[in-house]
Amino acid sequence: MLESLINPKRDAKGPWKMFFIGLLYASLSLLLVRWFFSNDPVLSKFSGMIVVTFCVMFSIPFMYFIIRREEKEDEQIEGFFHVWKAHSDAIYAFMWLFLGFVVAFSFWHLVLQDPNLFNAQIETYCMINSPGNIEDCVTRYSFIQSATPTGAATNGMRFLSIIENNIYVMIFTLIFSLIFGAGAIFVLAWNASVIAAAIGVFTQYRIQEIPLGIARYMIHGFPEIAAYFITALAGGIFGVGIIRNGIRNRKFLRVVENVAILLFIAVIILVIAAAIEVYFTPILFR
Repeated sequence: MLESLINPKRDAKGPWKMFFIGLLYASLSLLLVRWFFSNDPVLSKFSGMIVVTFCVMFSIPFMYFIIRREEKEDEQIEGFFHVWKAHSDAIYAFMWLFLGFVVAFSFWHLVLQDPNLFNAQIETYCMINSPGNIEDCVTRYSFIQSATPTGAATNGMRFLSIIENNIYVMIFTLIFSLIFGAGAIFVLAWNASVIAAAIGVFTQYRIQEIPLGIARYMIHGFPEIAAYFITALAGGIFGVGIIRNGIRNRKFLRVVENVAILLFIAVIILVIAAAIEVYFTPILFR
């Protein structure tokens, strides 16, 4: 019923509308998992992954529609600036959707304060920011204790760790989008939930500080997630291009060139985002 009420062909035309769709999908995902699985002794342990899975299920129609539309445009264009101009609307739509995910996940995470809803996300956050003492980090950032900074690695170590993690996620996103174009939304919804968990840690689970927490992580989060969306778009376009044109068609060669340009842009953005996260953001938010 939900996919009938919200029409991808109509709503994807206004990129900003995707923000409200992201709010709705992420909120429904959290609340449904809370209502149906919170008392289950087994499934409650995997609530963090189930939340993301629900969010992906809701979002697939939009992802599929946008990728199909962008691939048709990609057959007619070439060159760096033309490629970016042709796909910028789709990237903006994805970014609005992602921001809706982050806002809704952050709000409900702090309101419900259920330690199971983002258990996997907290562990992932600790693996990135405190790789030498993950268990202590997870305990420290629970709802029972106040979140206080841990003795993290040096800036250089964090920069390399973040680059490594981001490239890994980029490759994972590319593989997902190649196998199933809309499937890359899983990686993106997962990252939105991890950022929401990080916002909870930064704000020490105080609802009134959610805007500050979002600002803290979106400074580097926006370019980082934009790179993932560009990667997902490139993988989806490549996969659809093979199906539509075959590998010997001249249109497919043009698609390959444009996909390479998109991936190059994504890598550059990821490096910039990592530098912002390690060297610039801490200056503004101590």
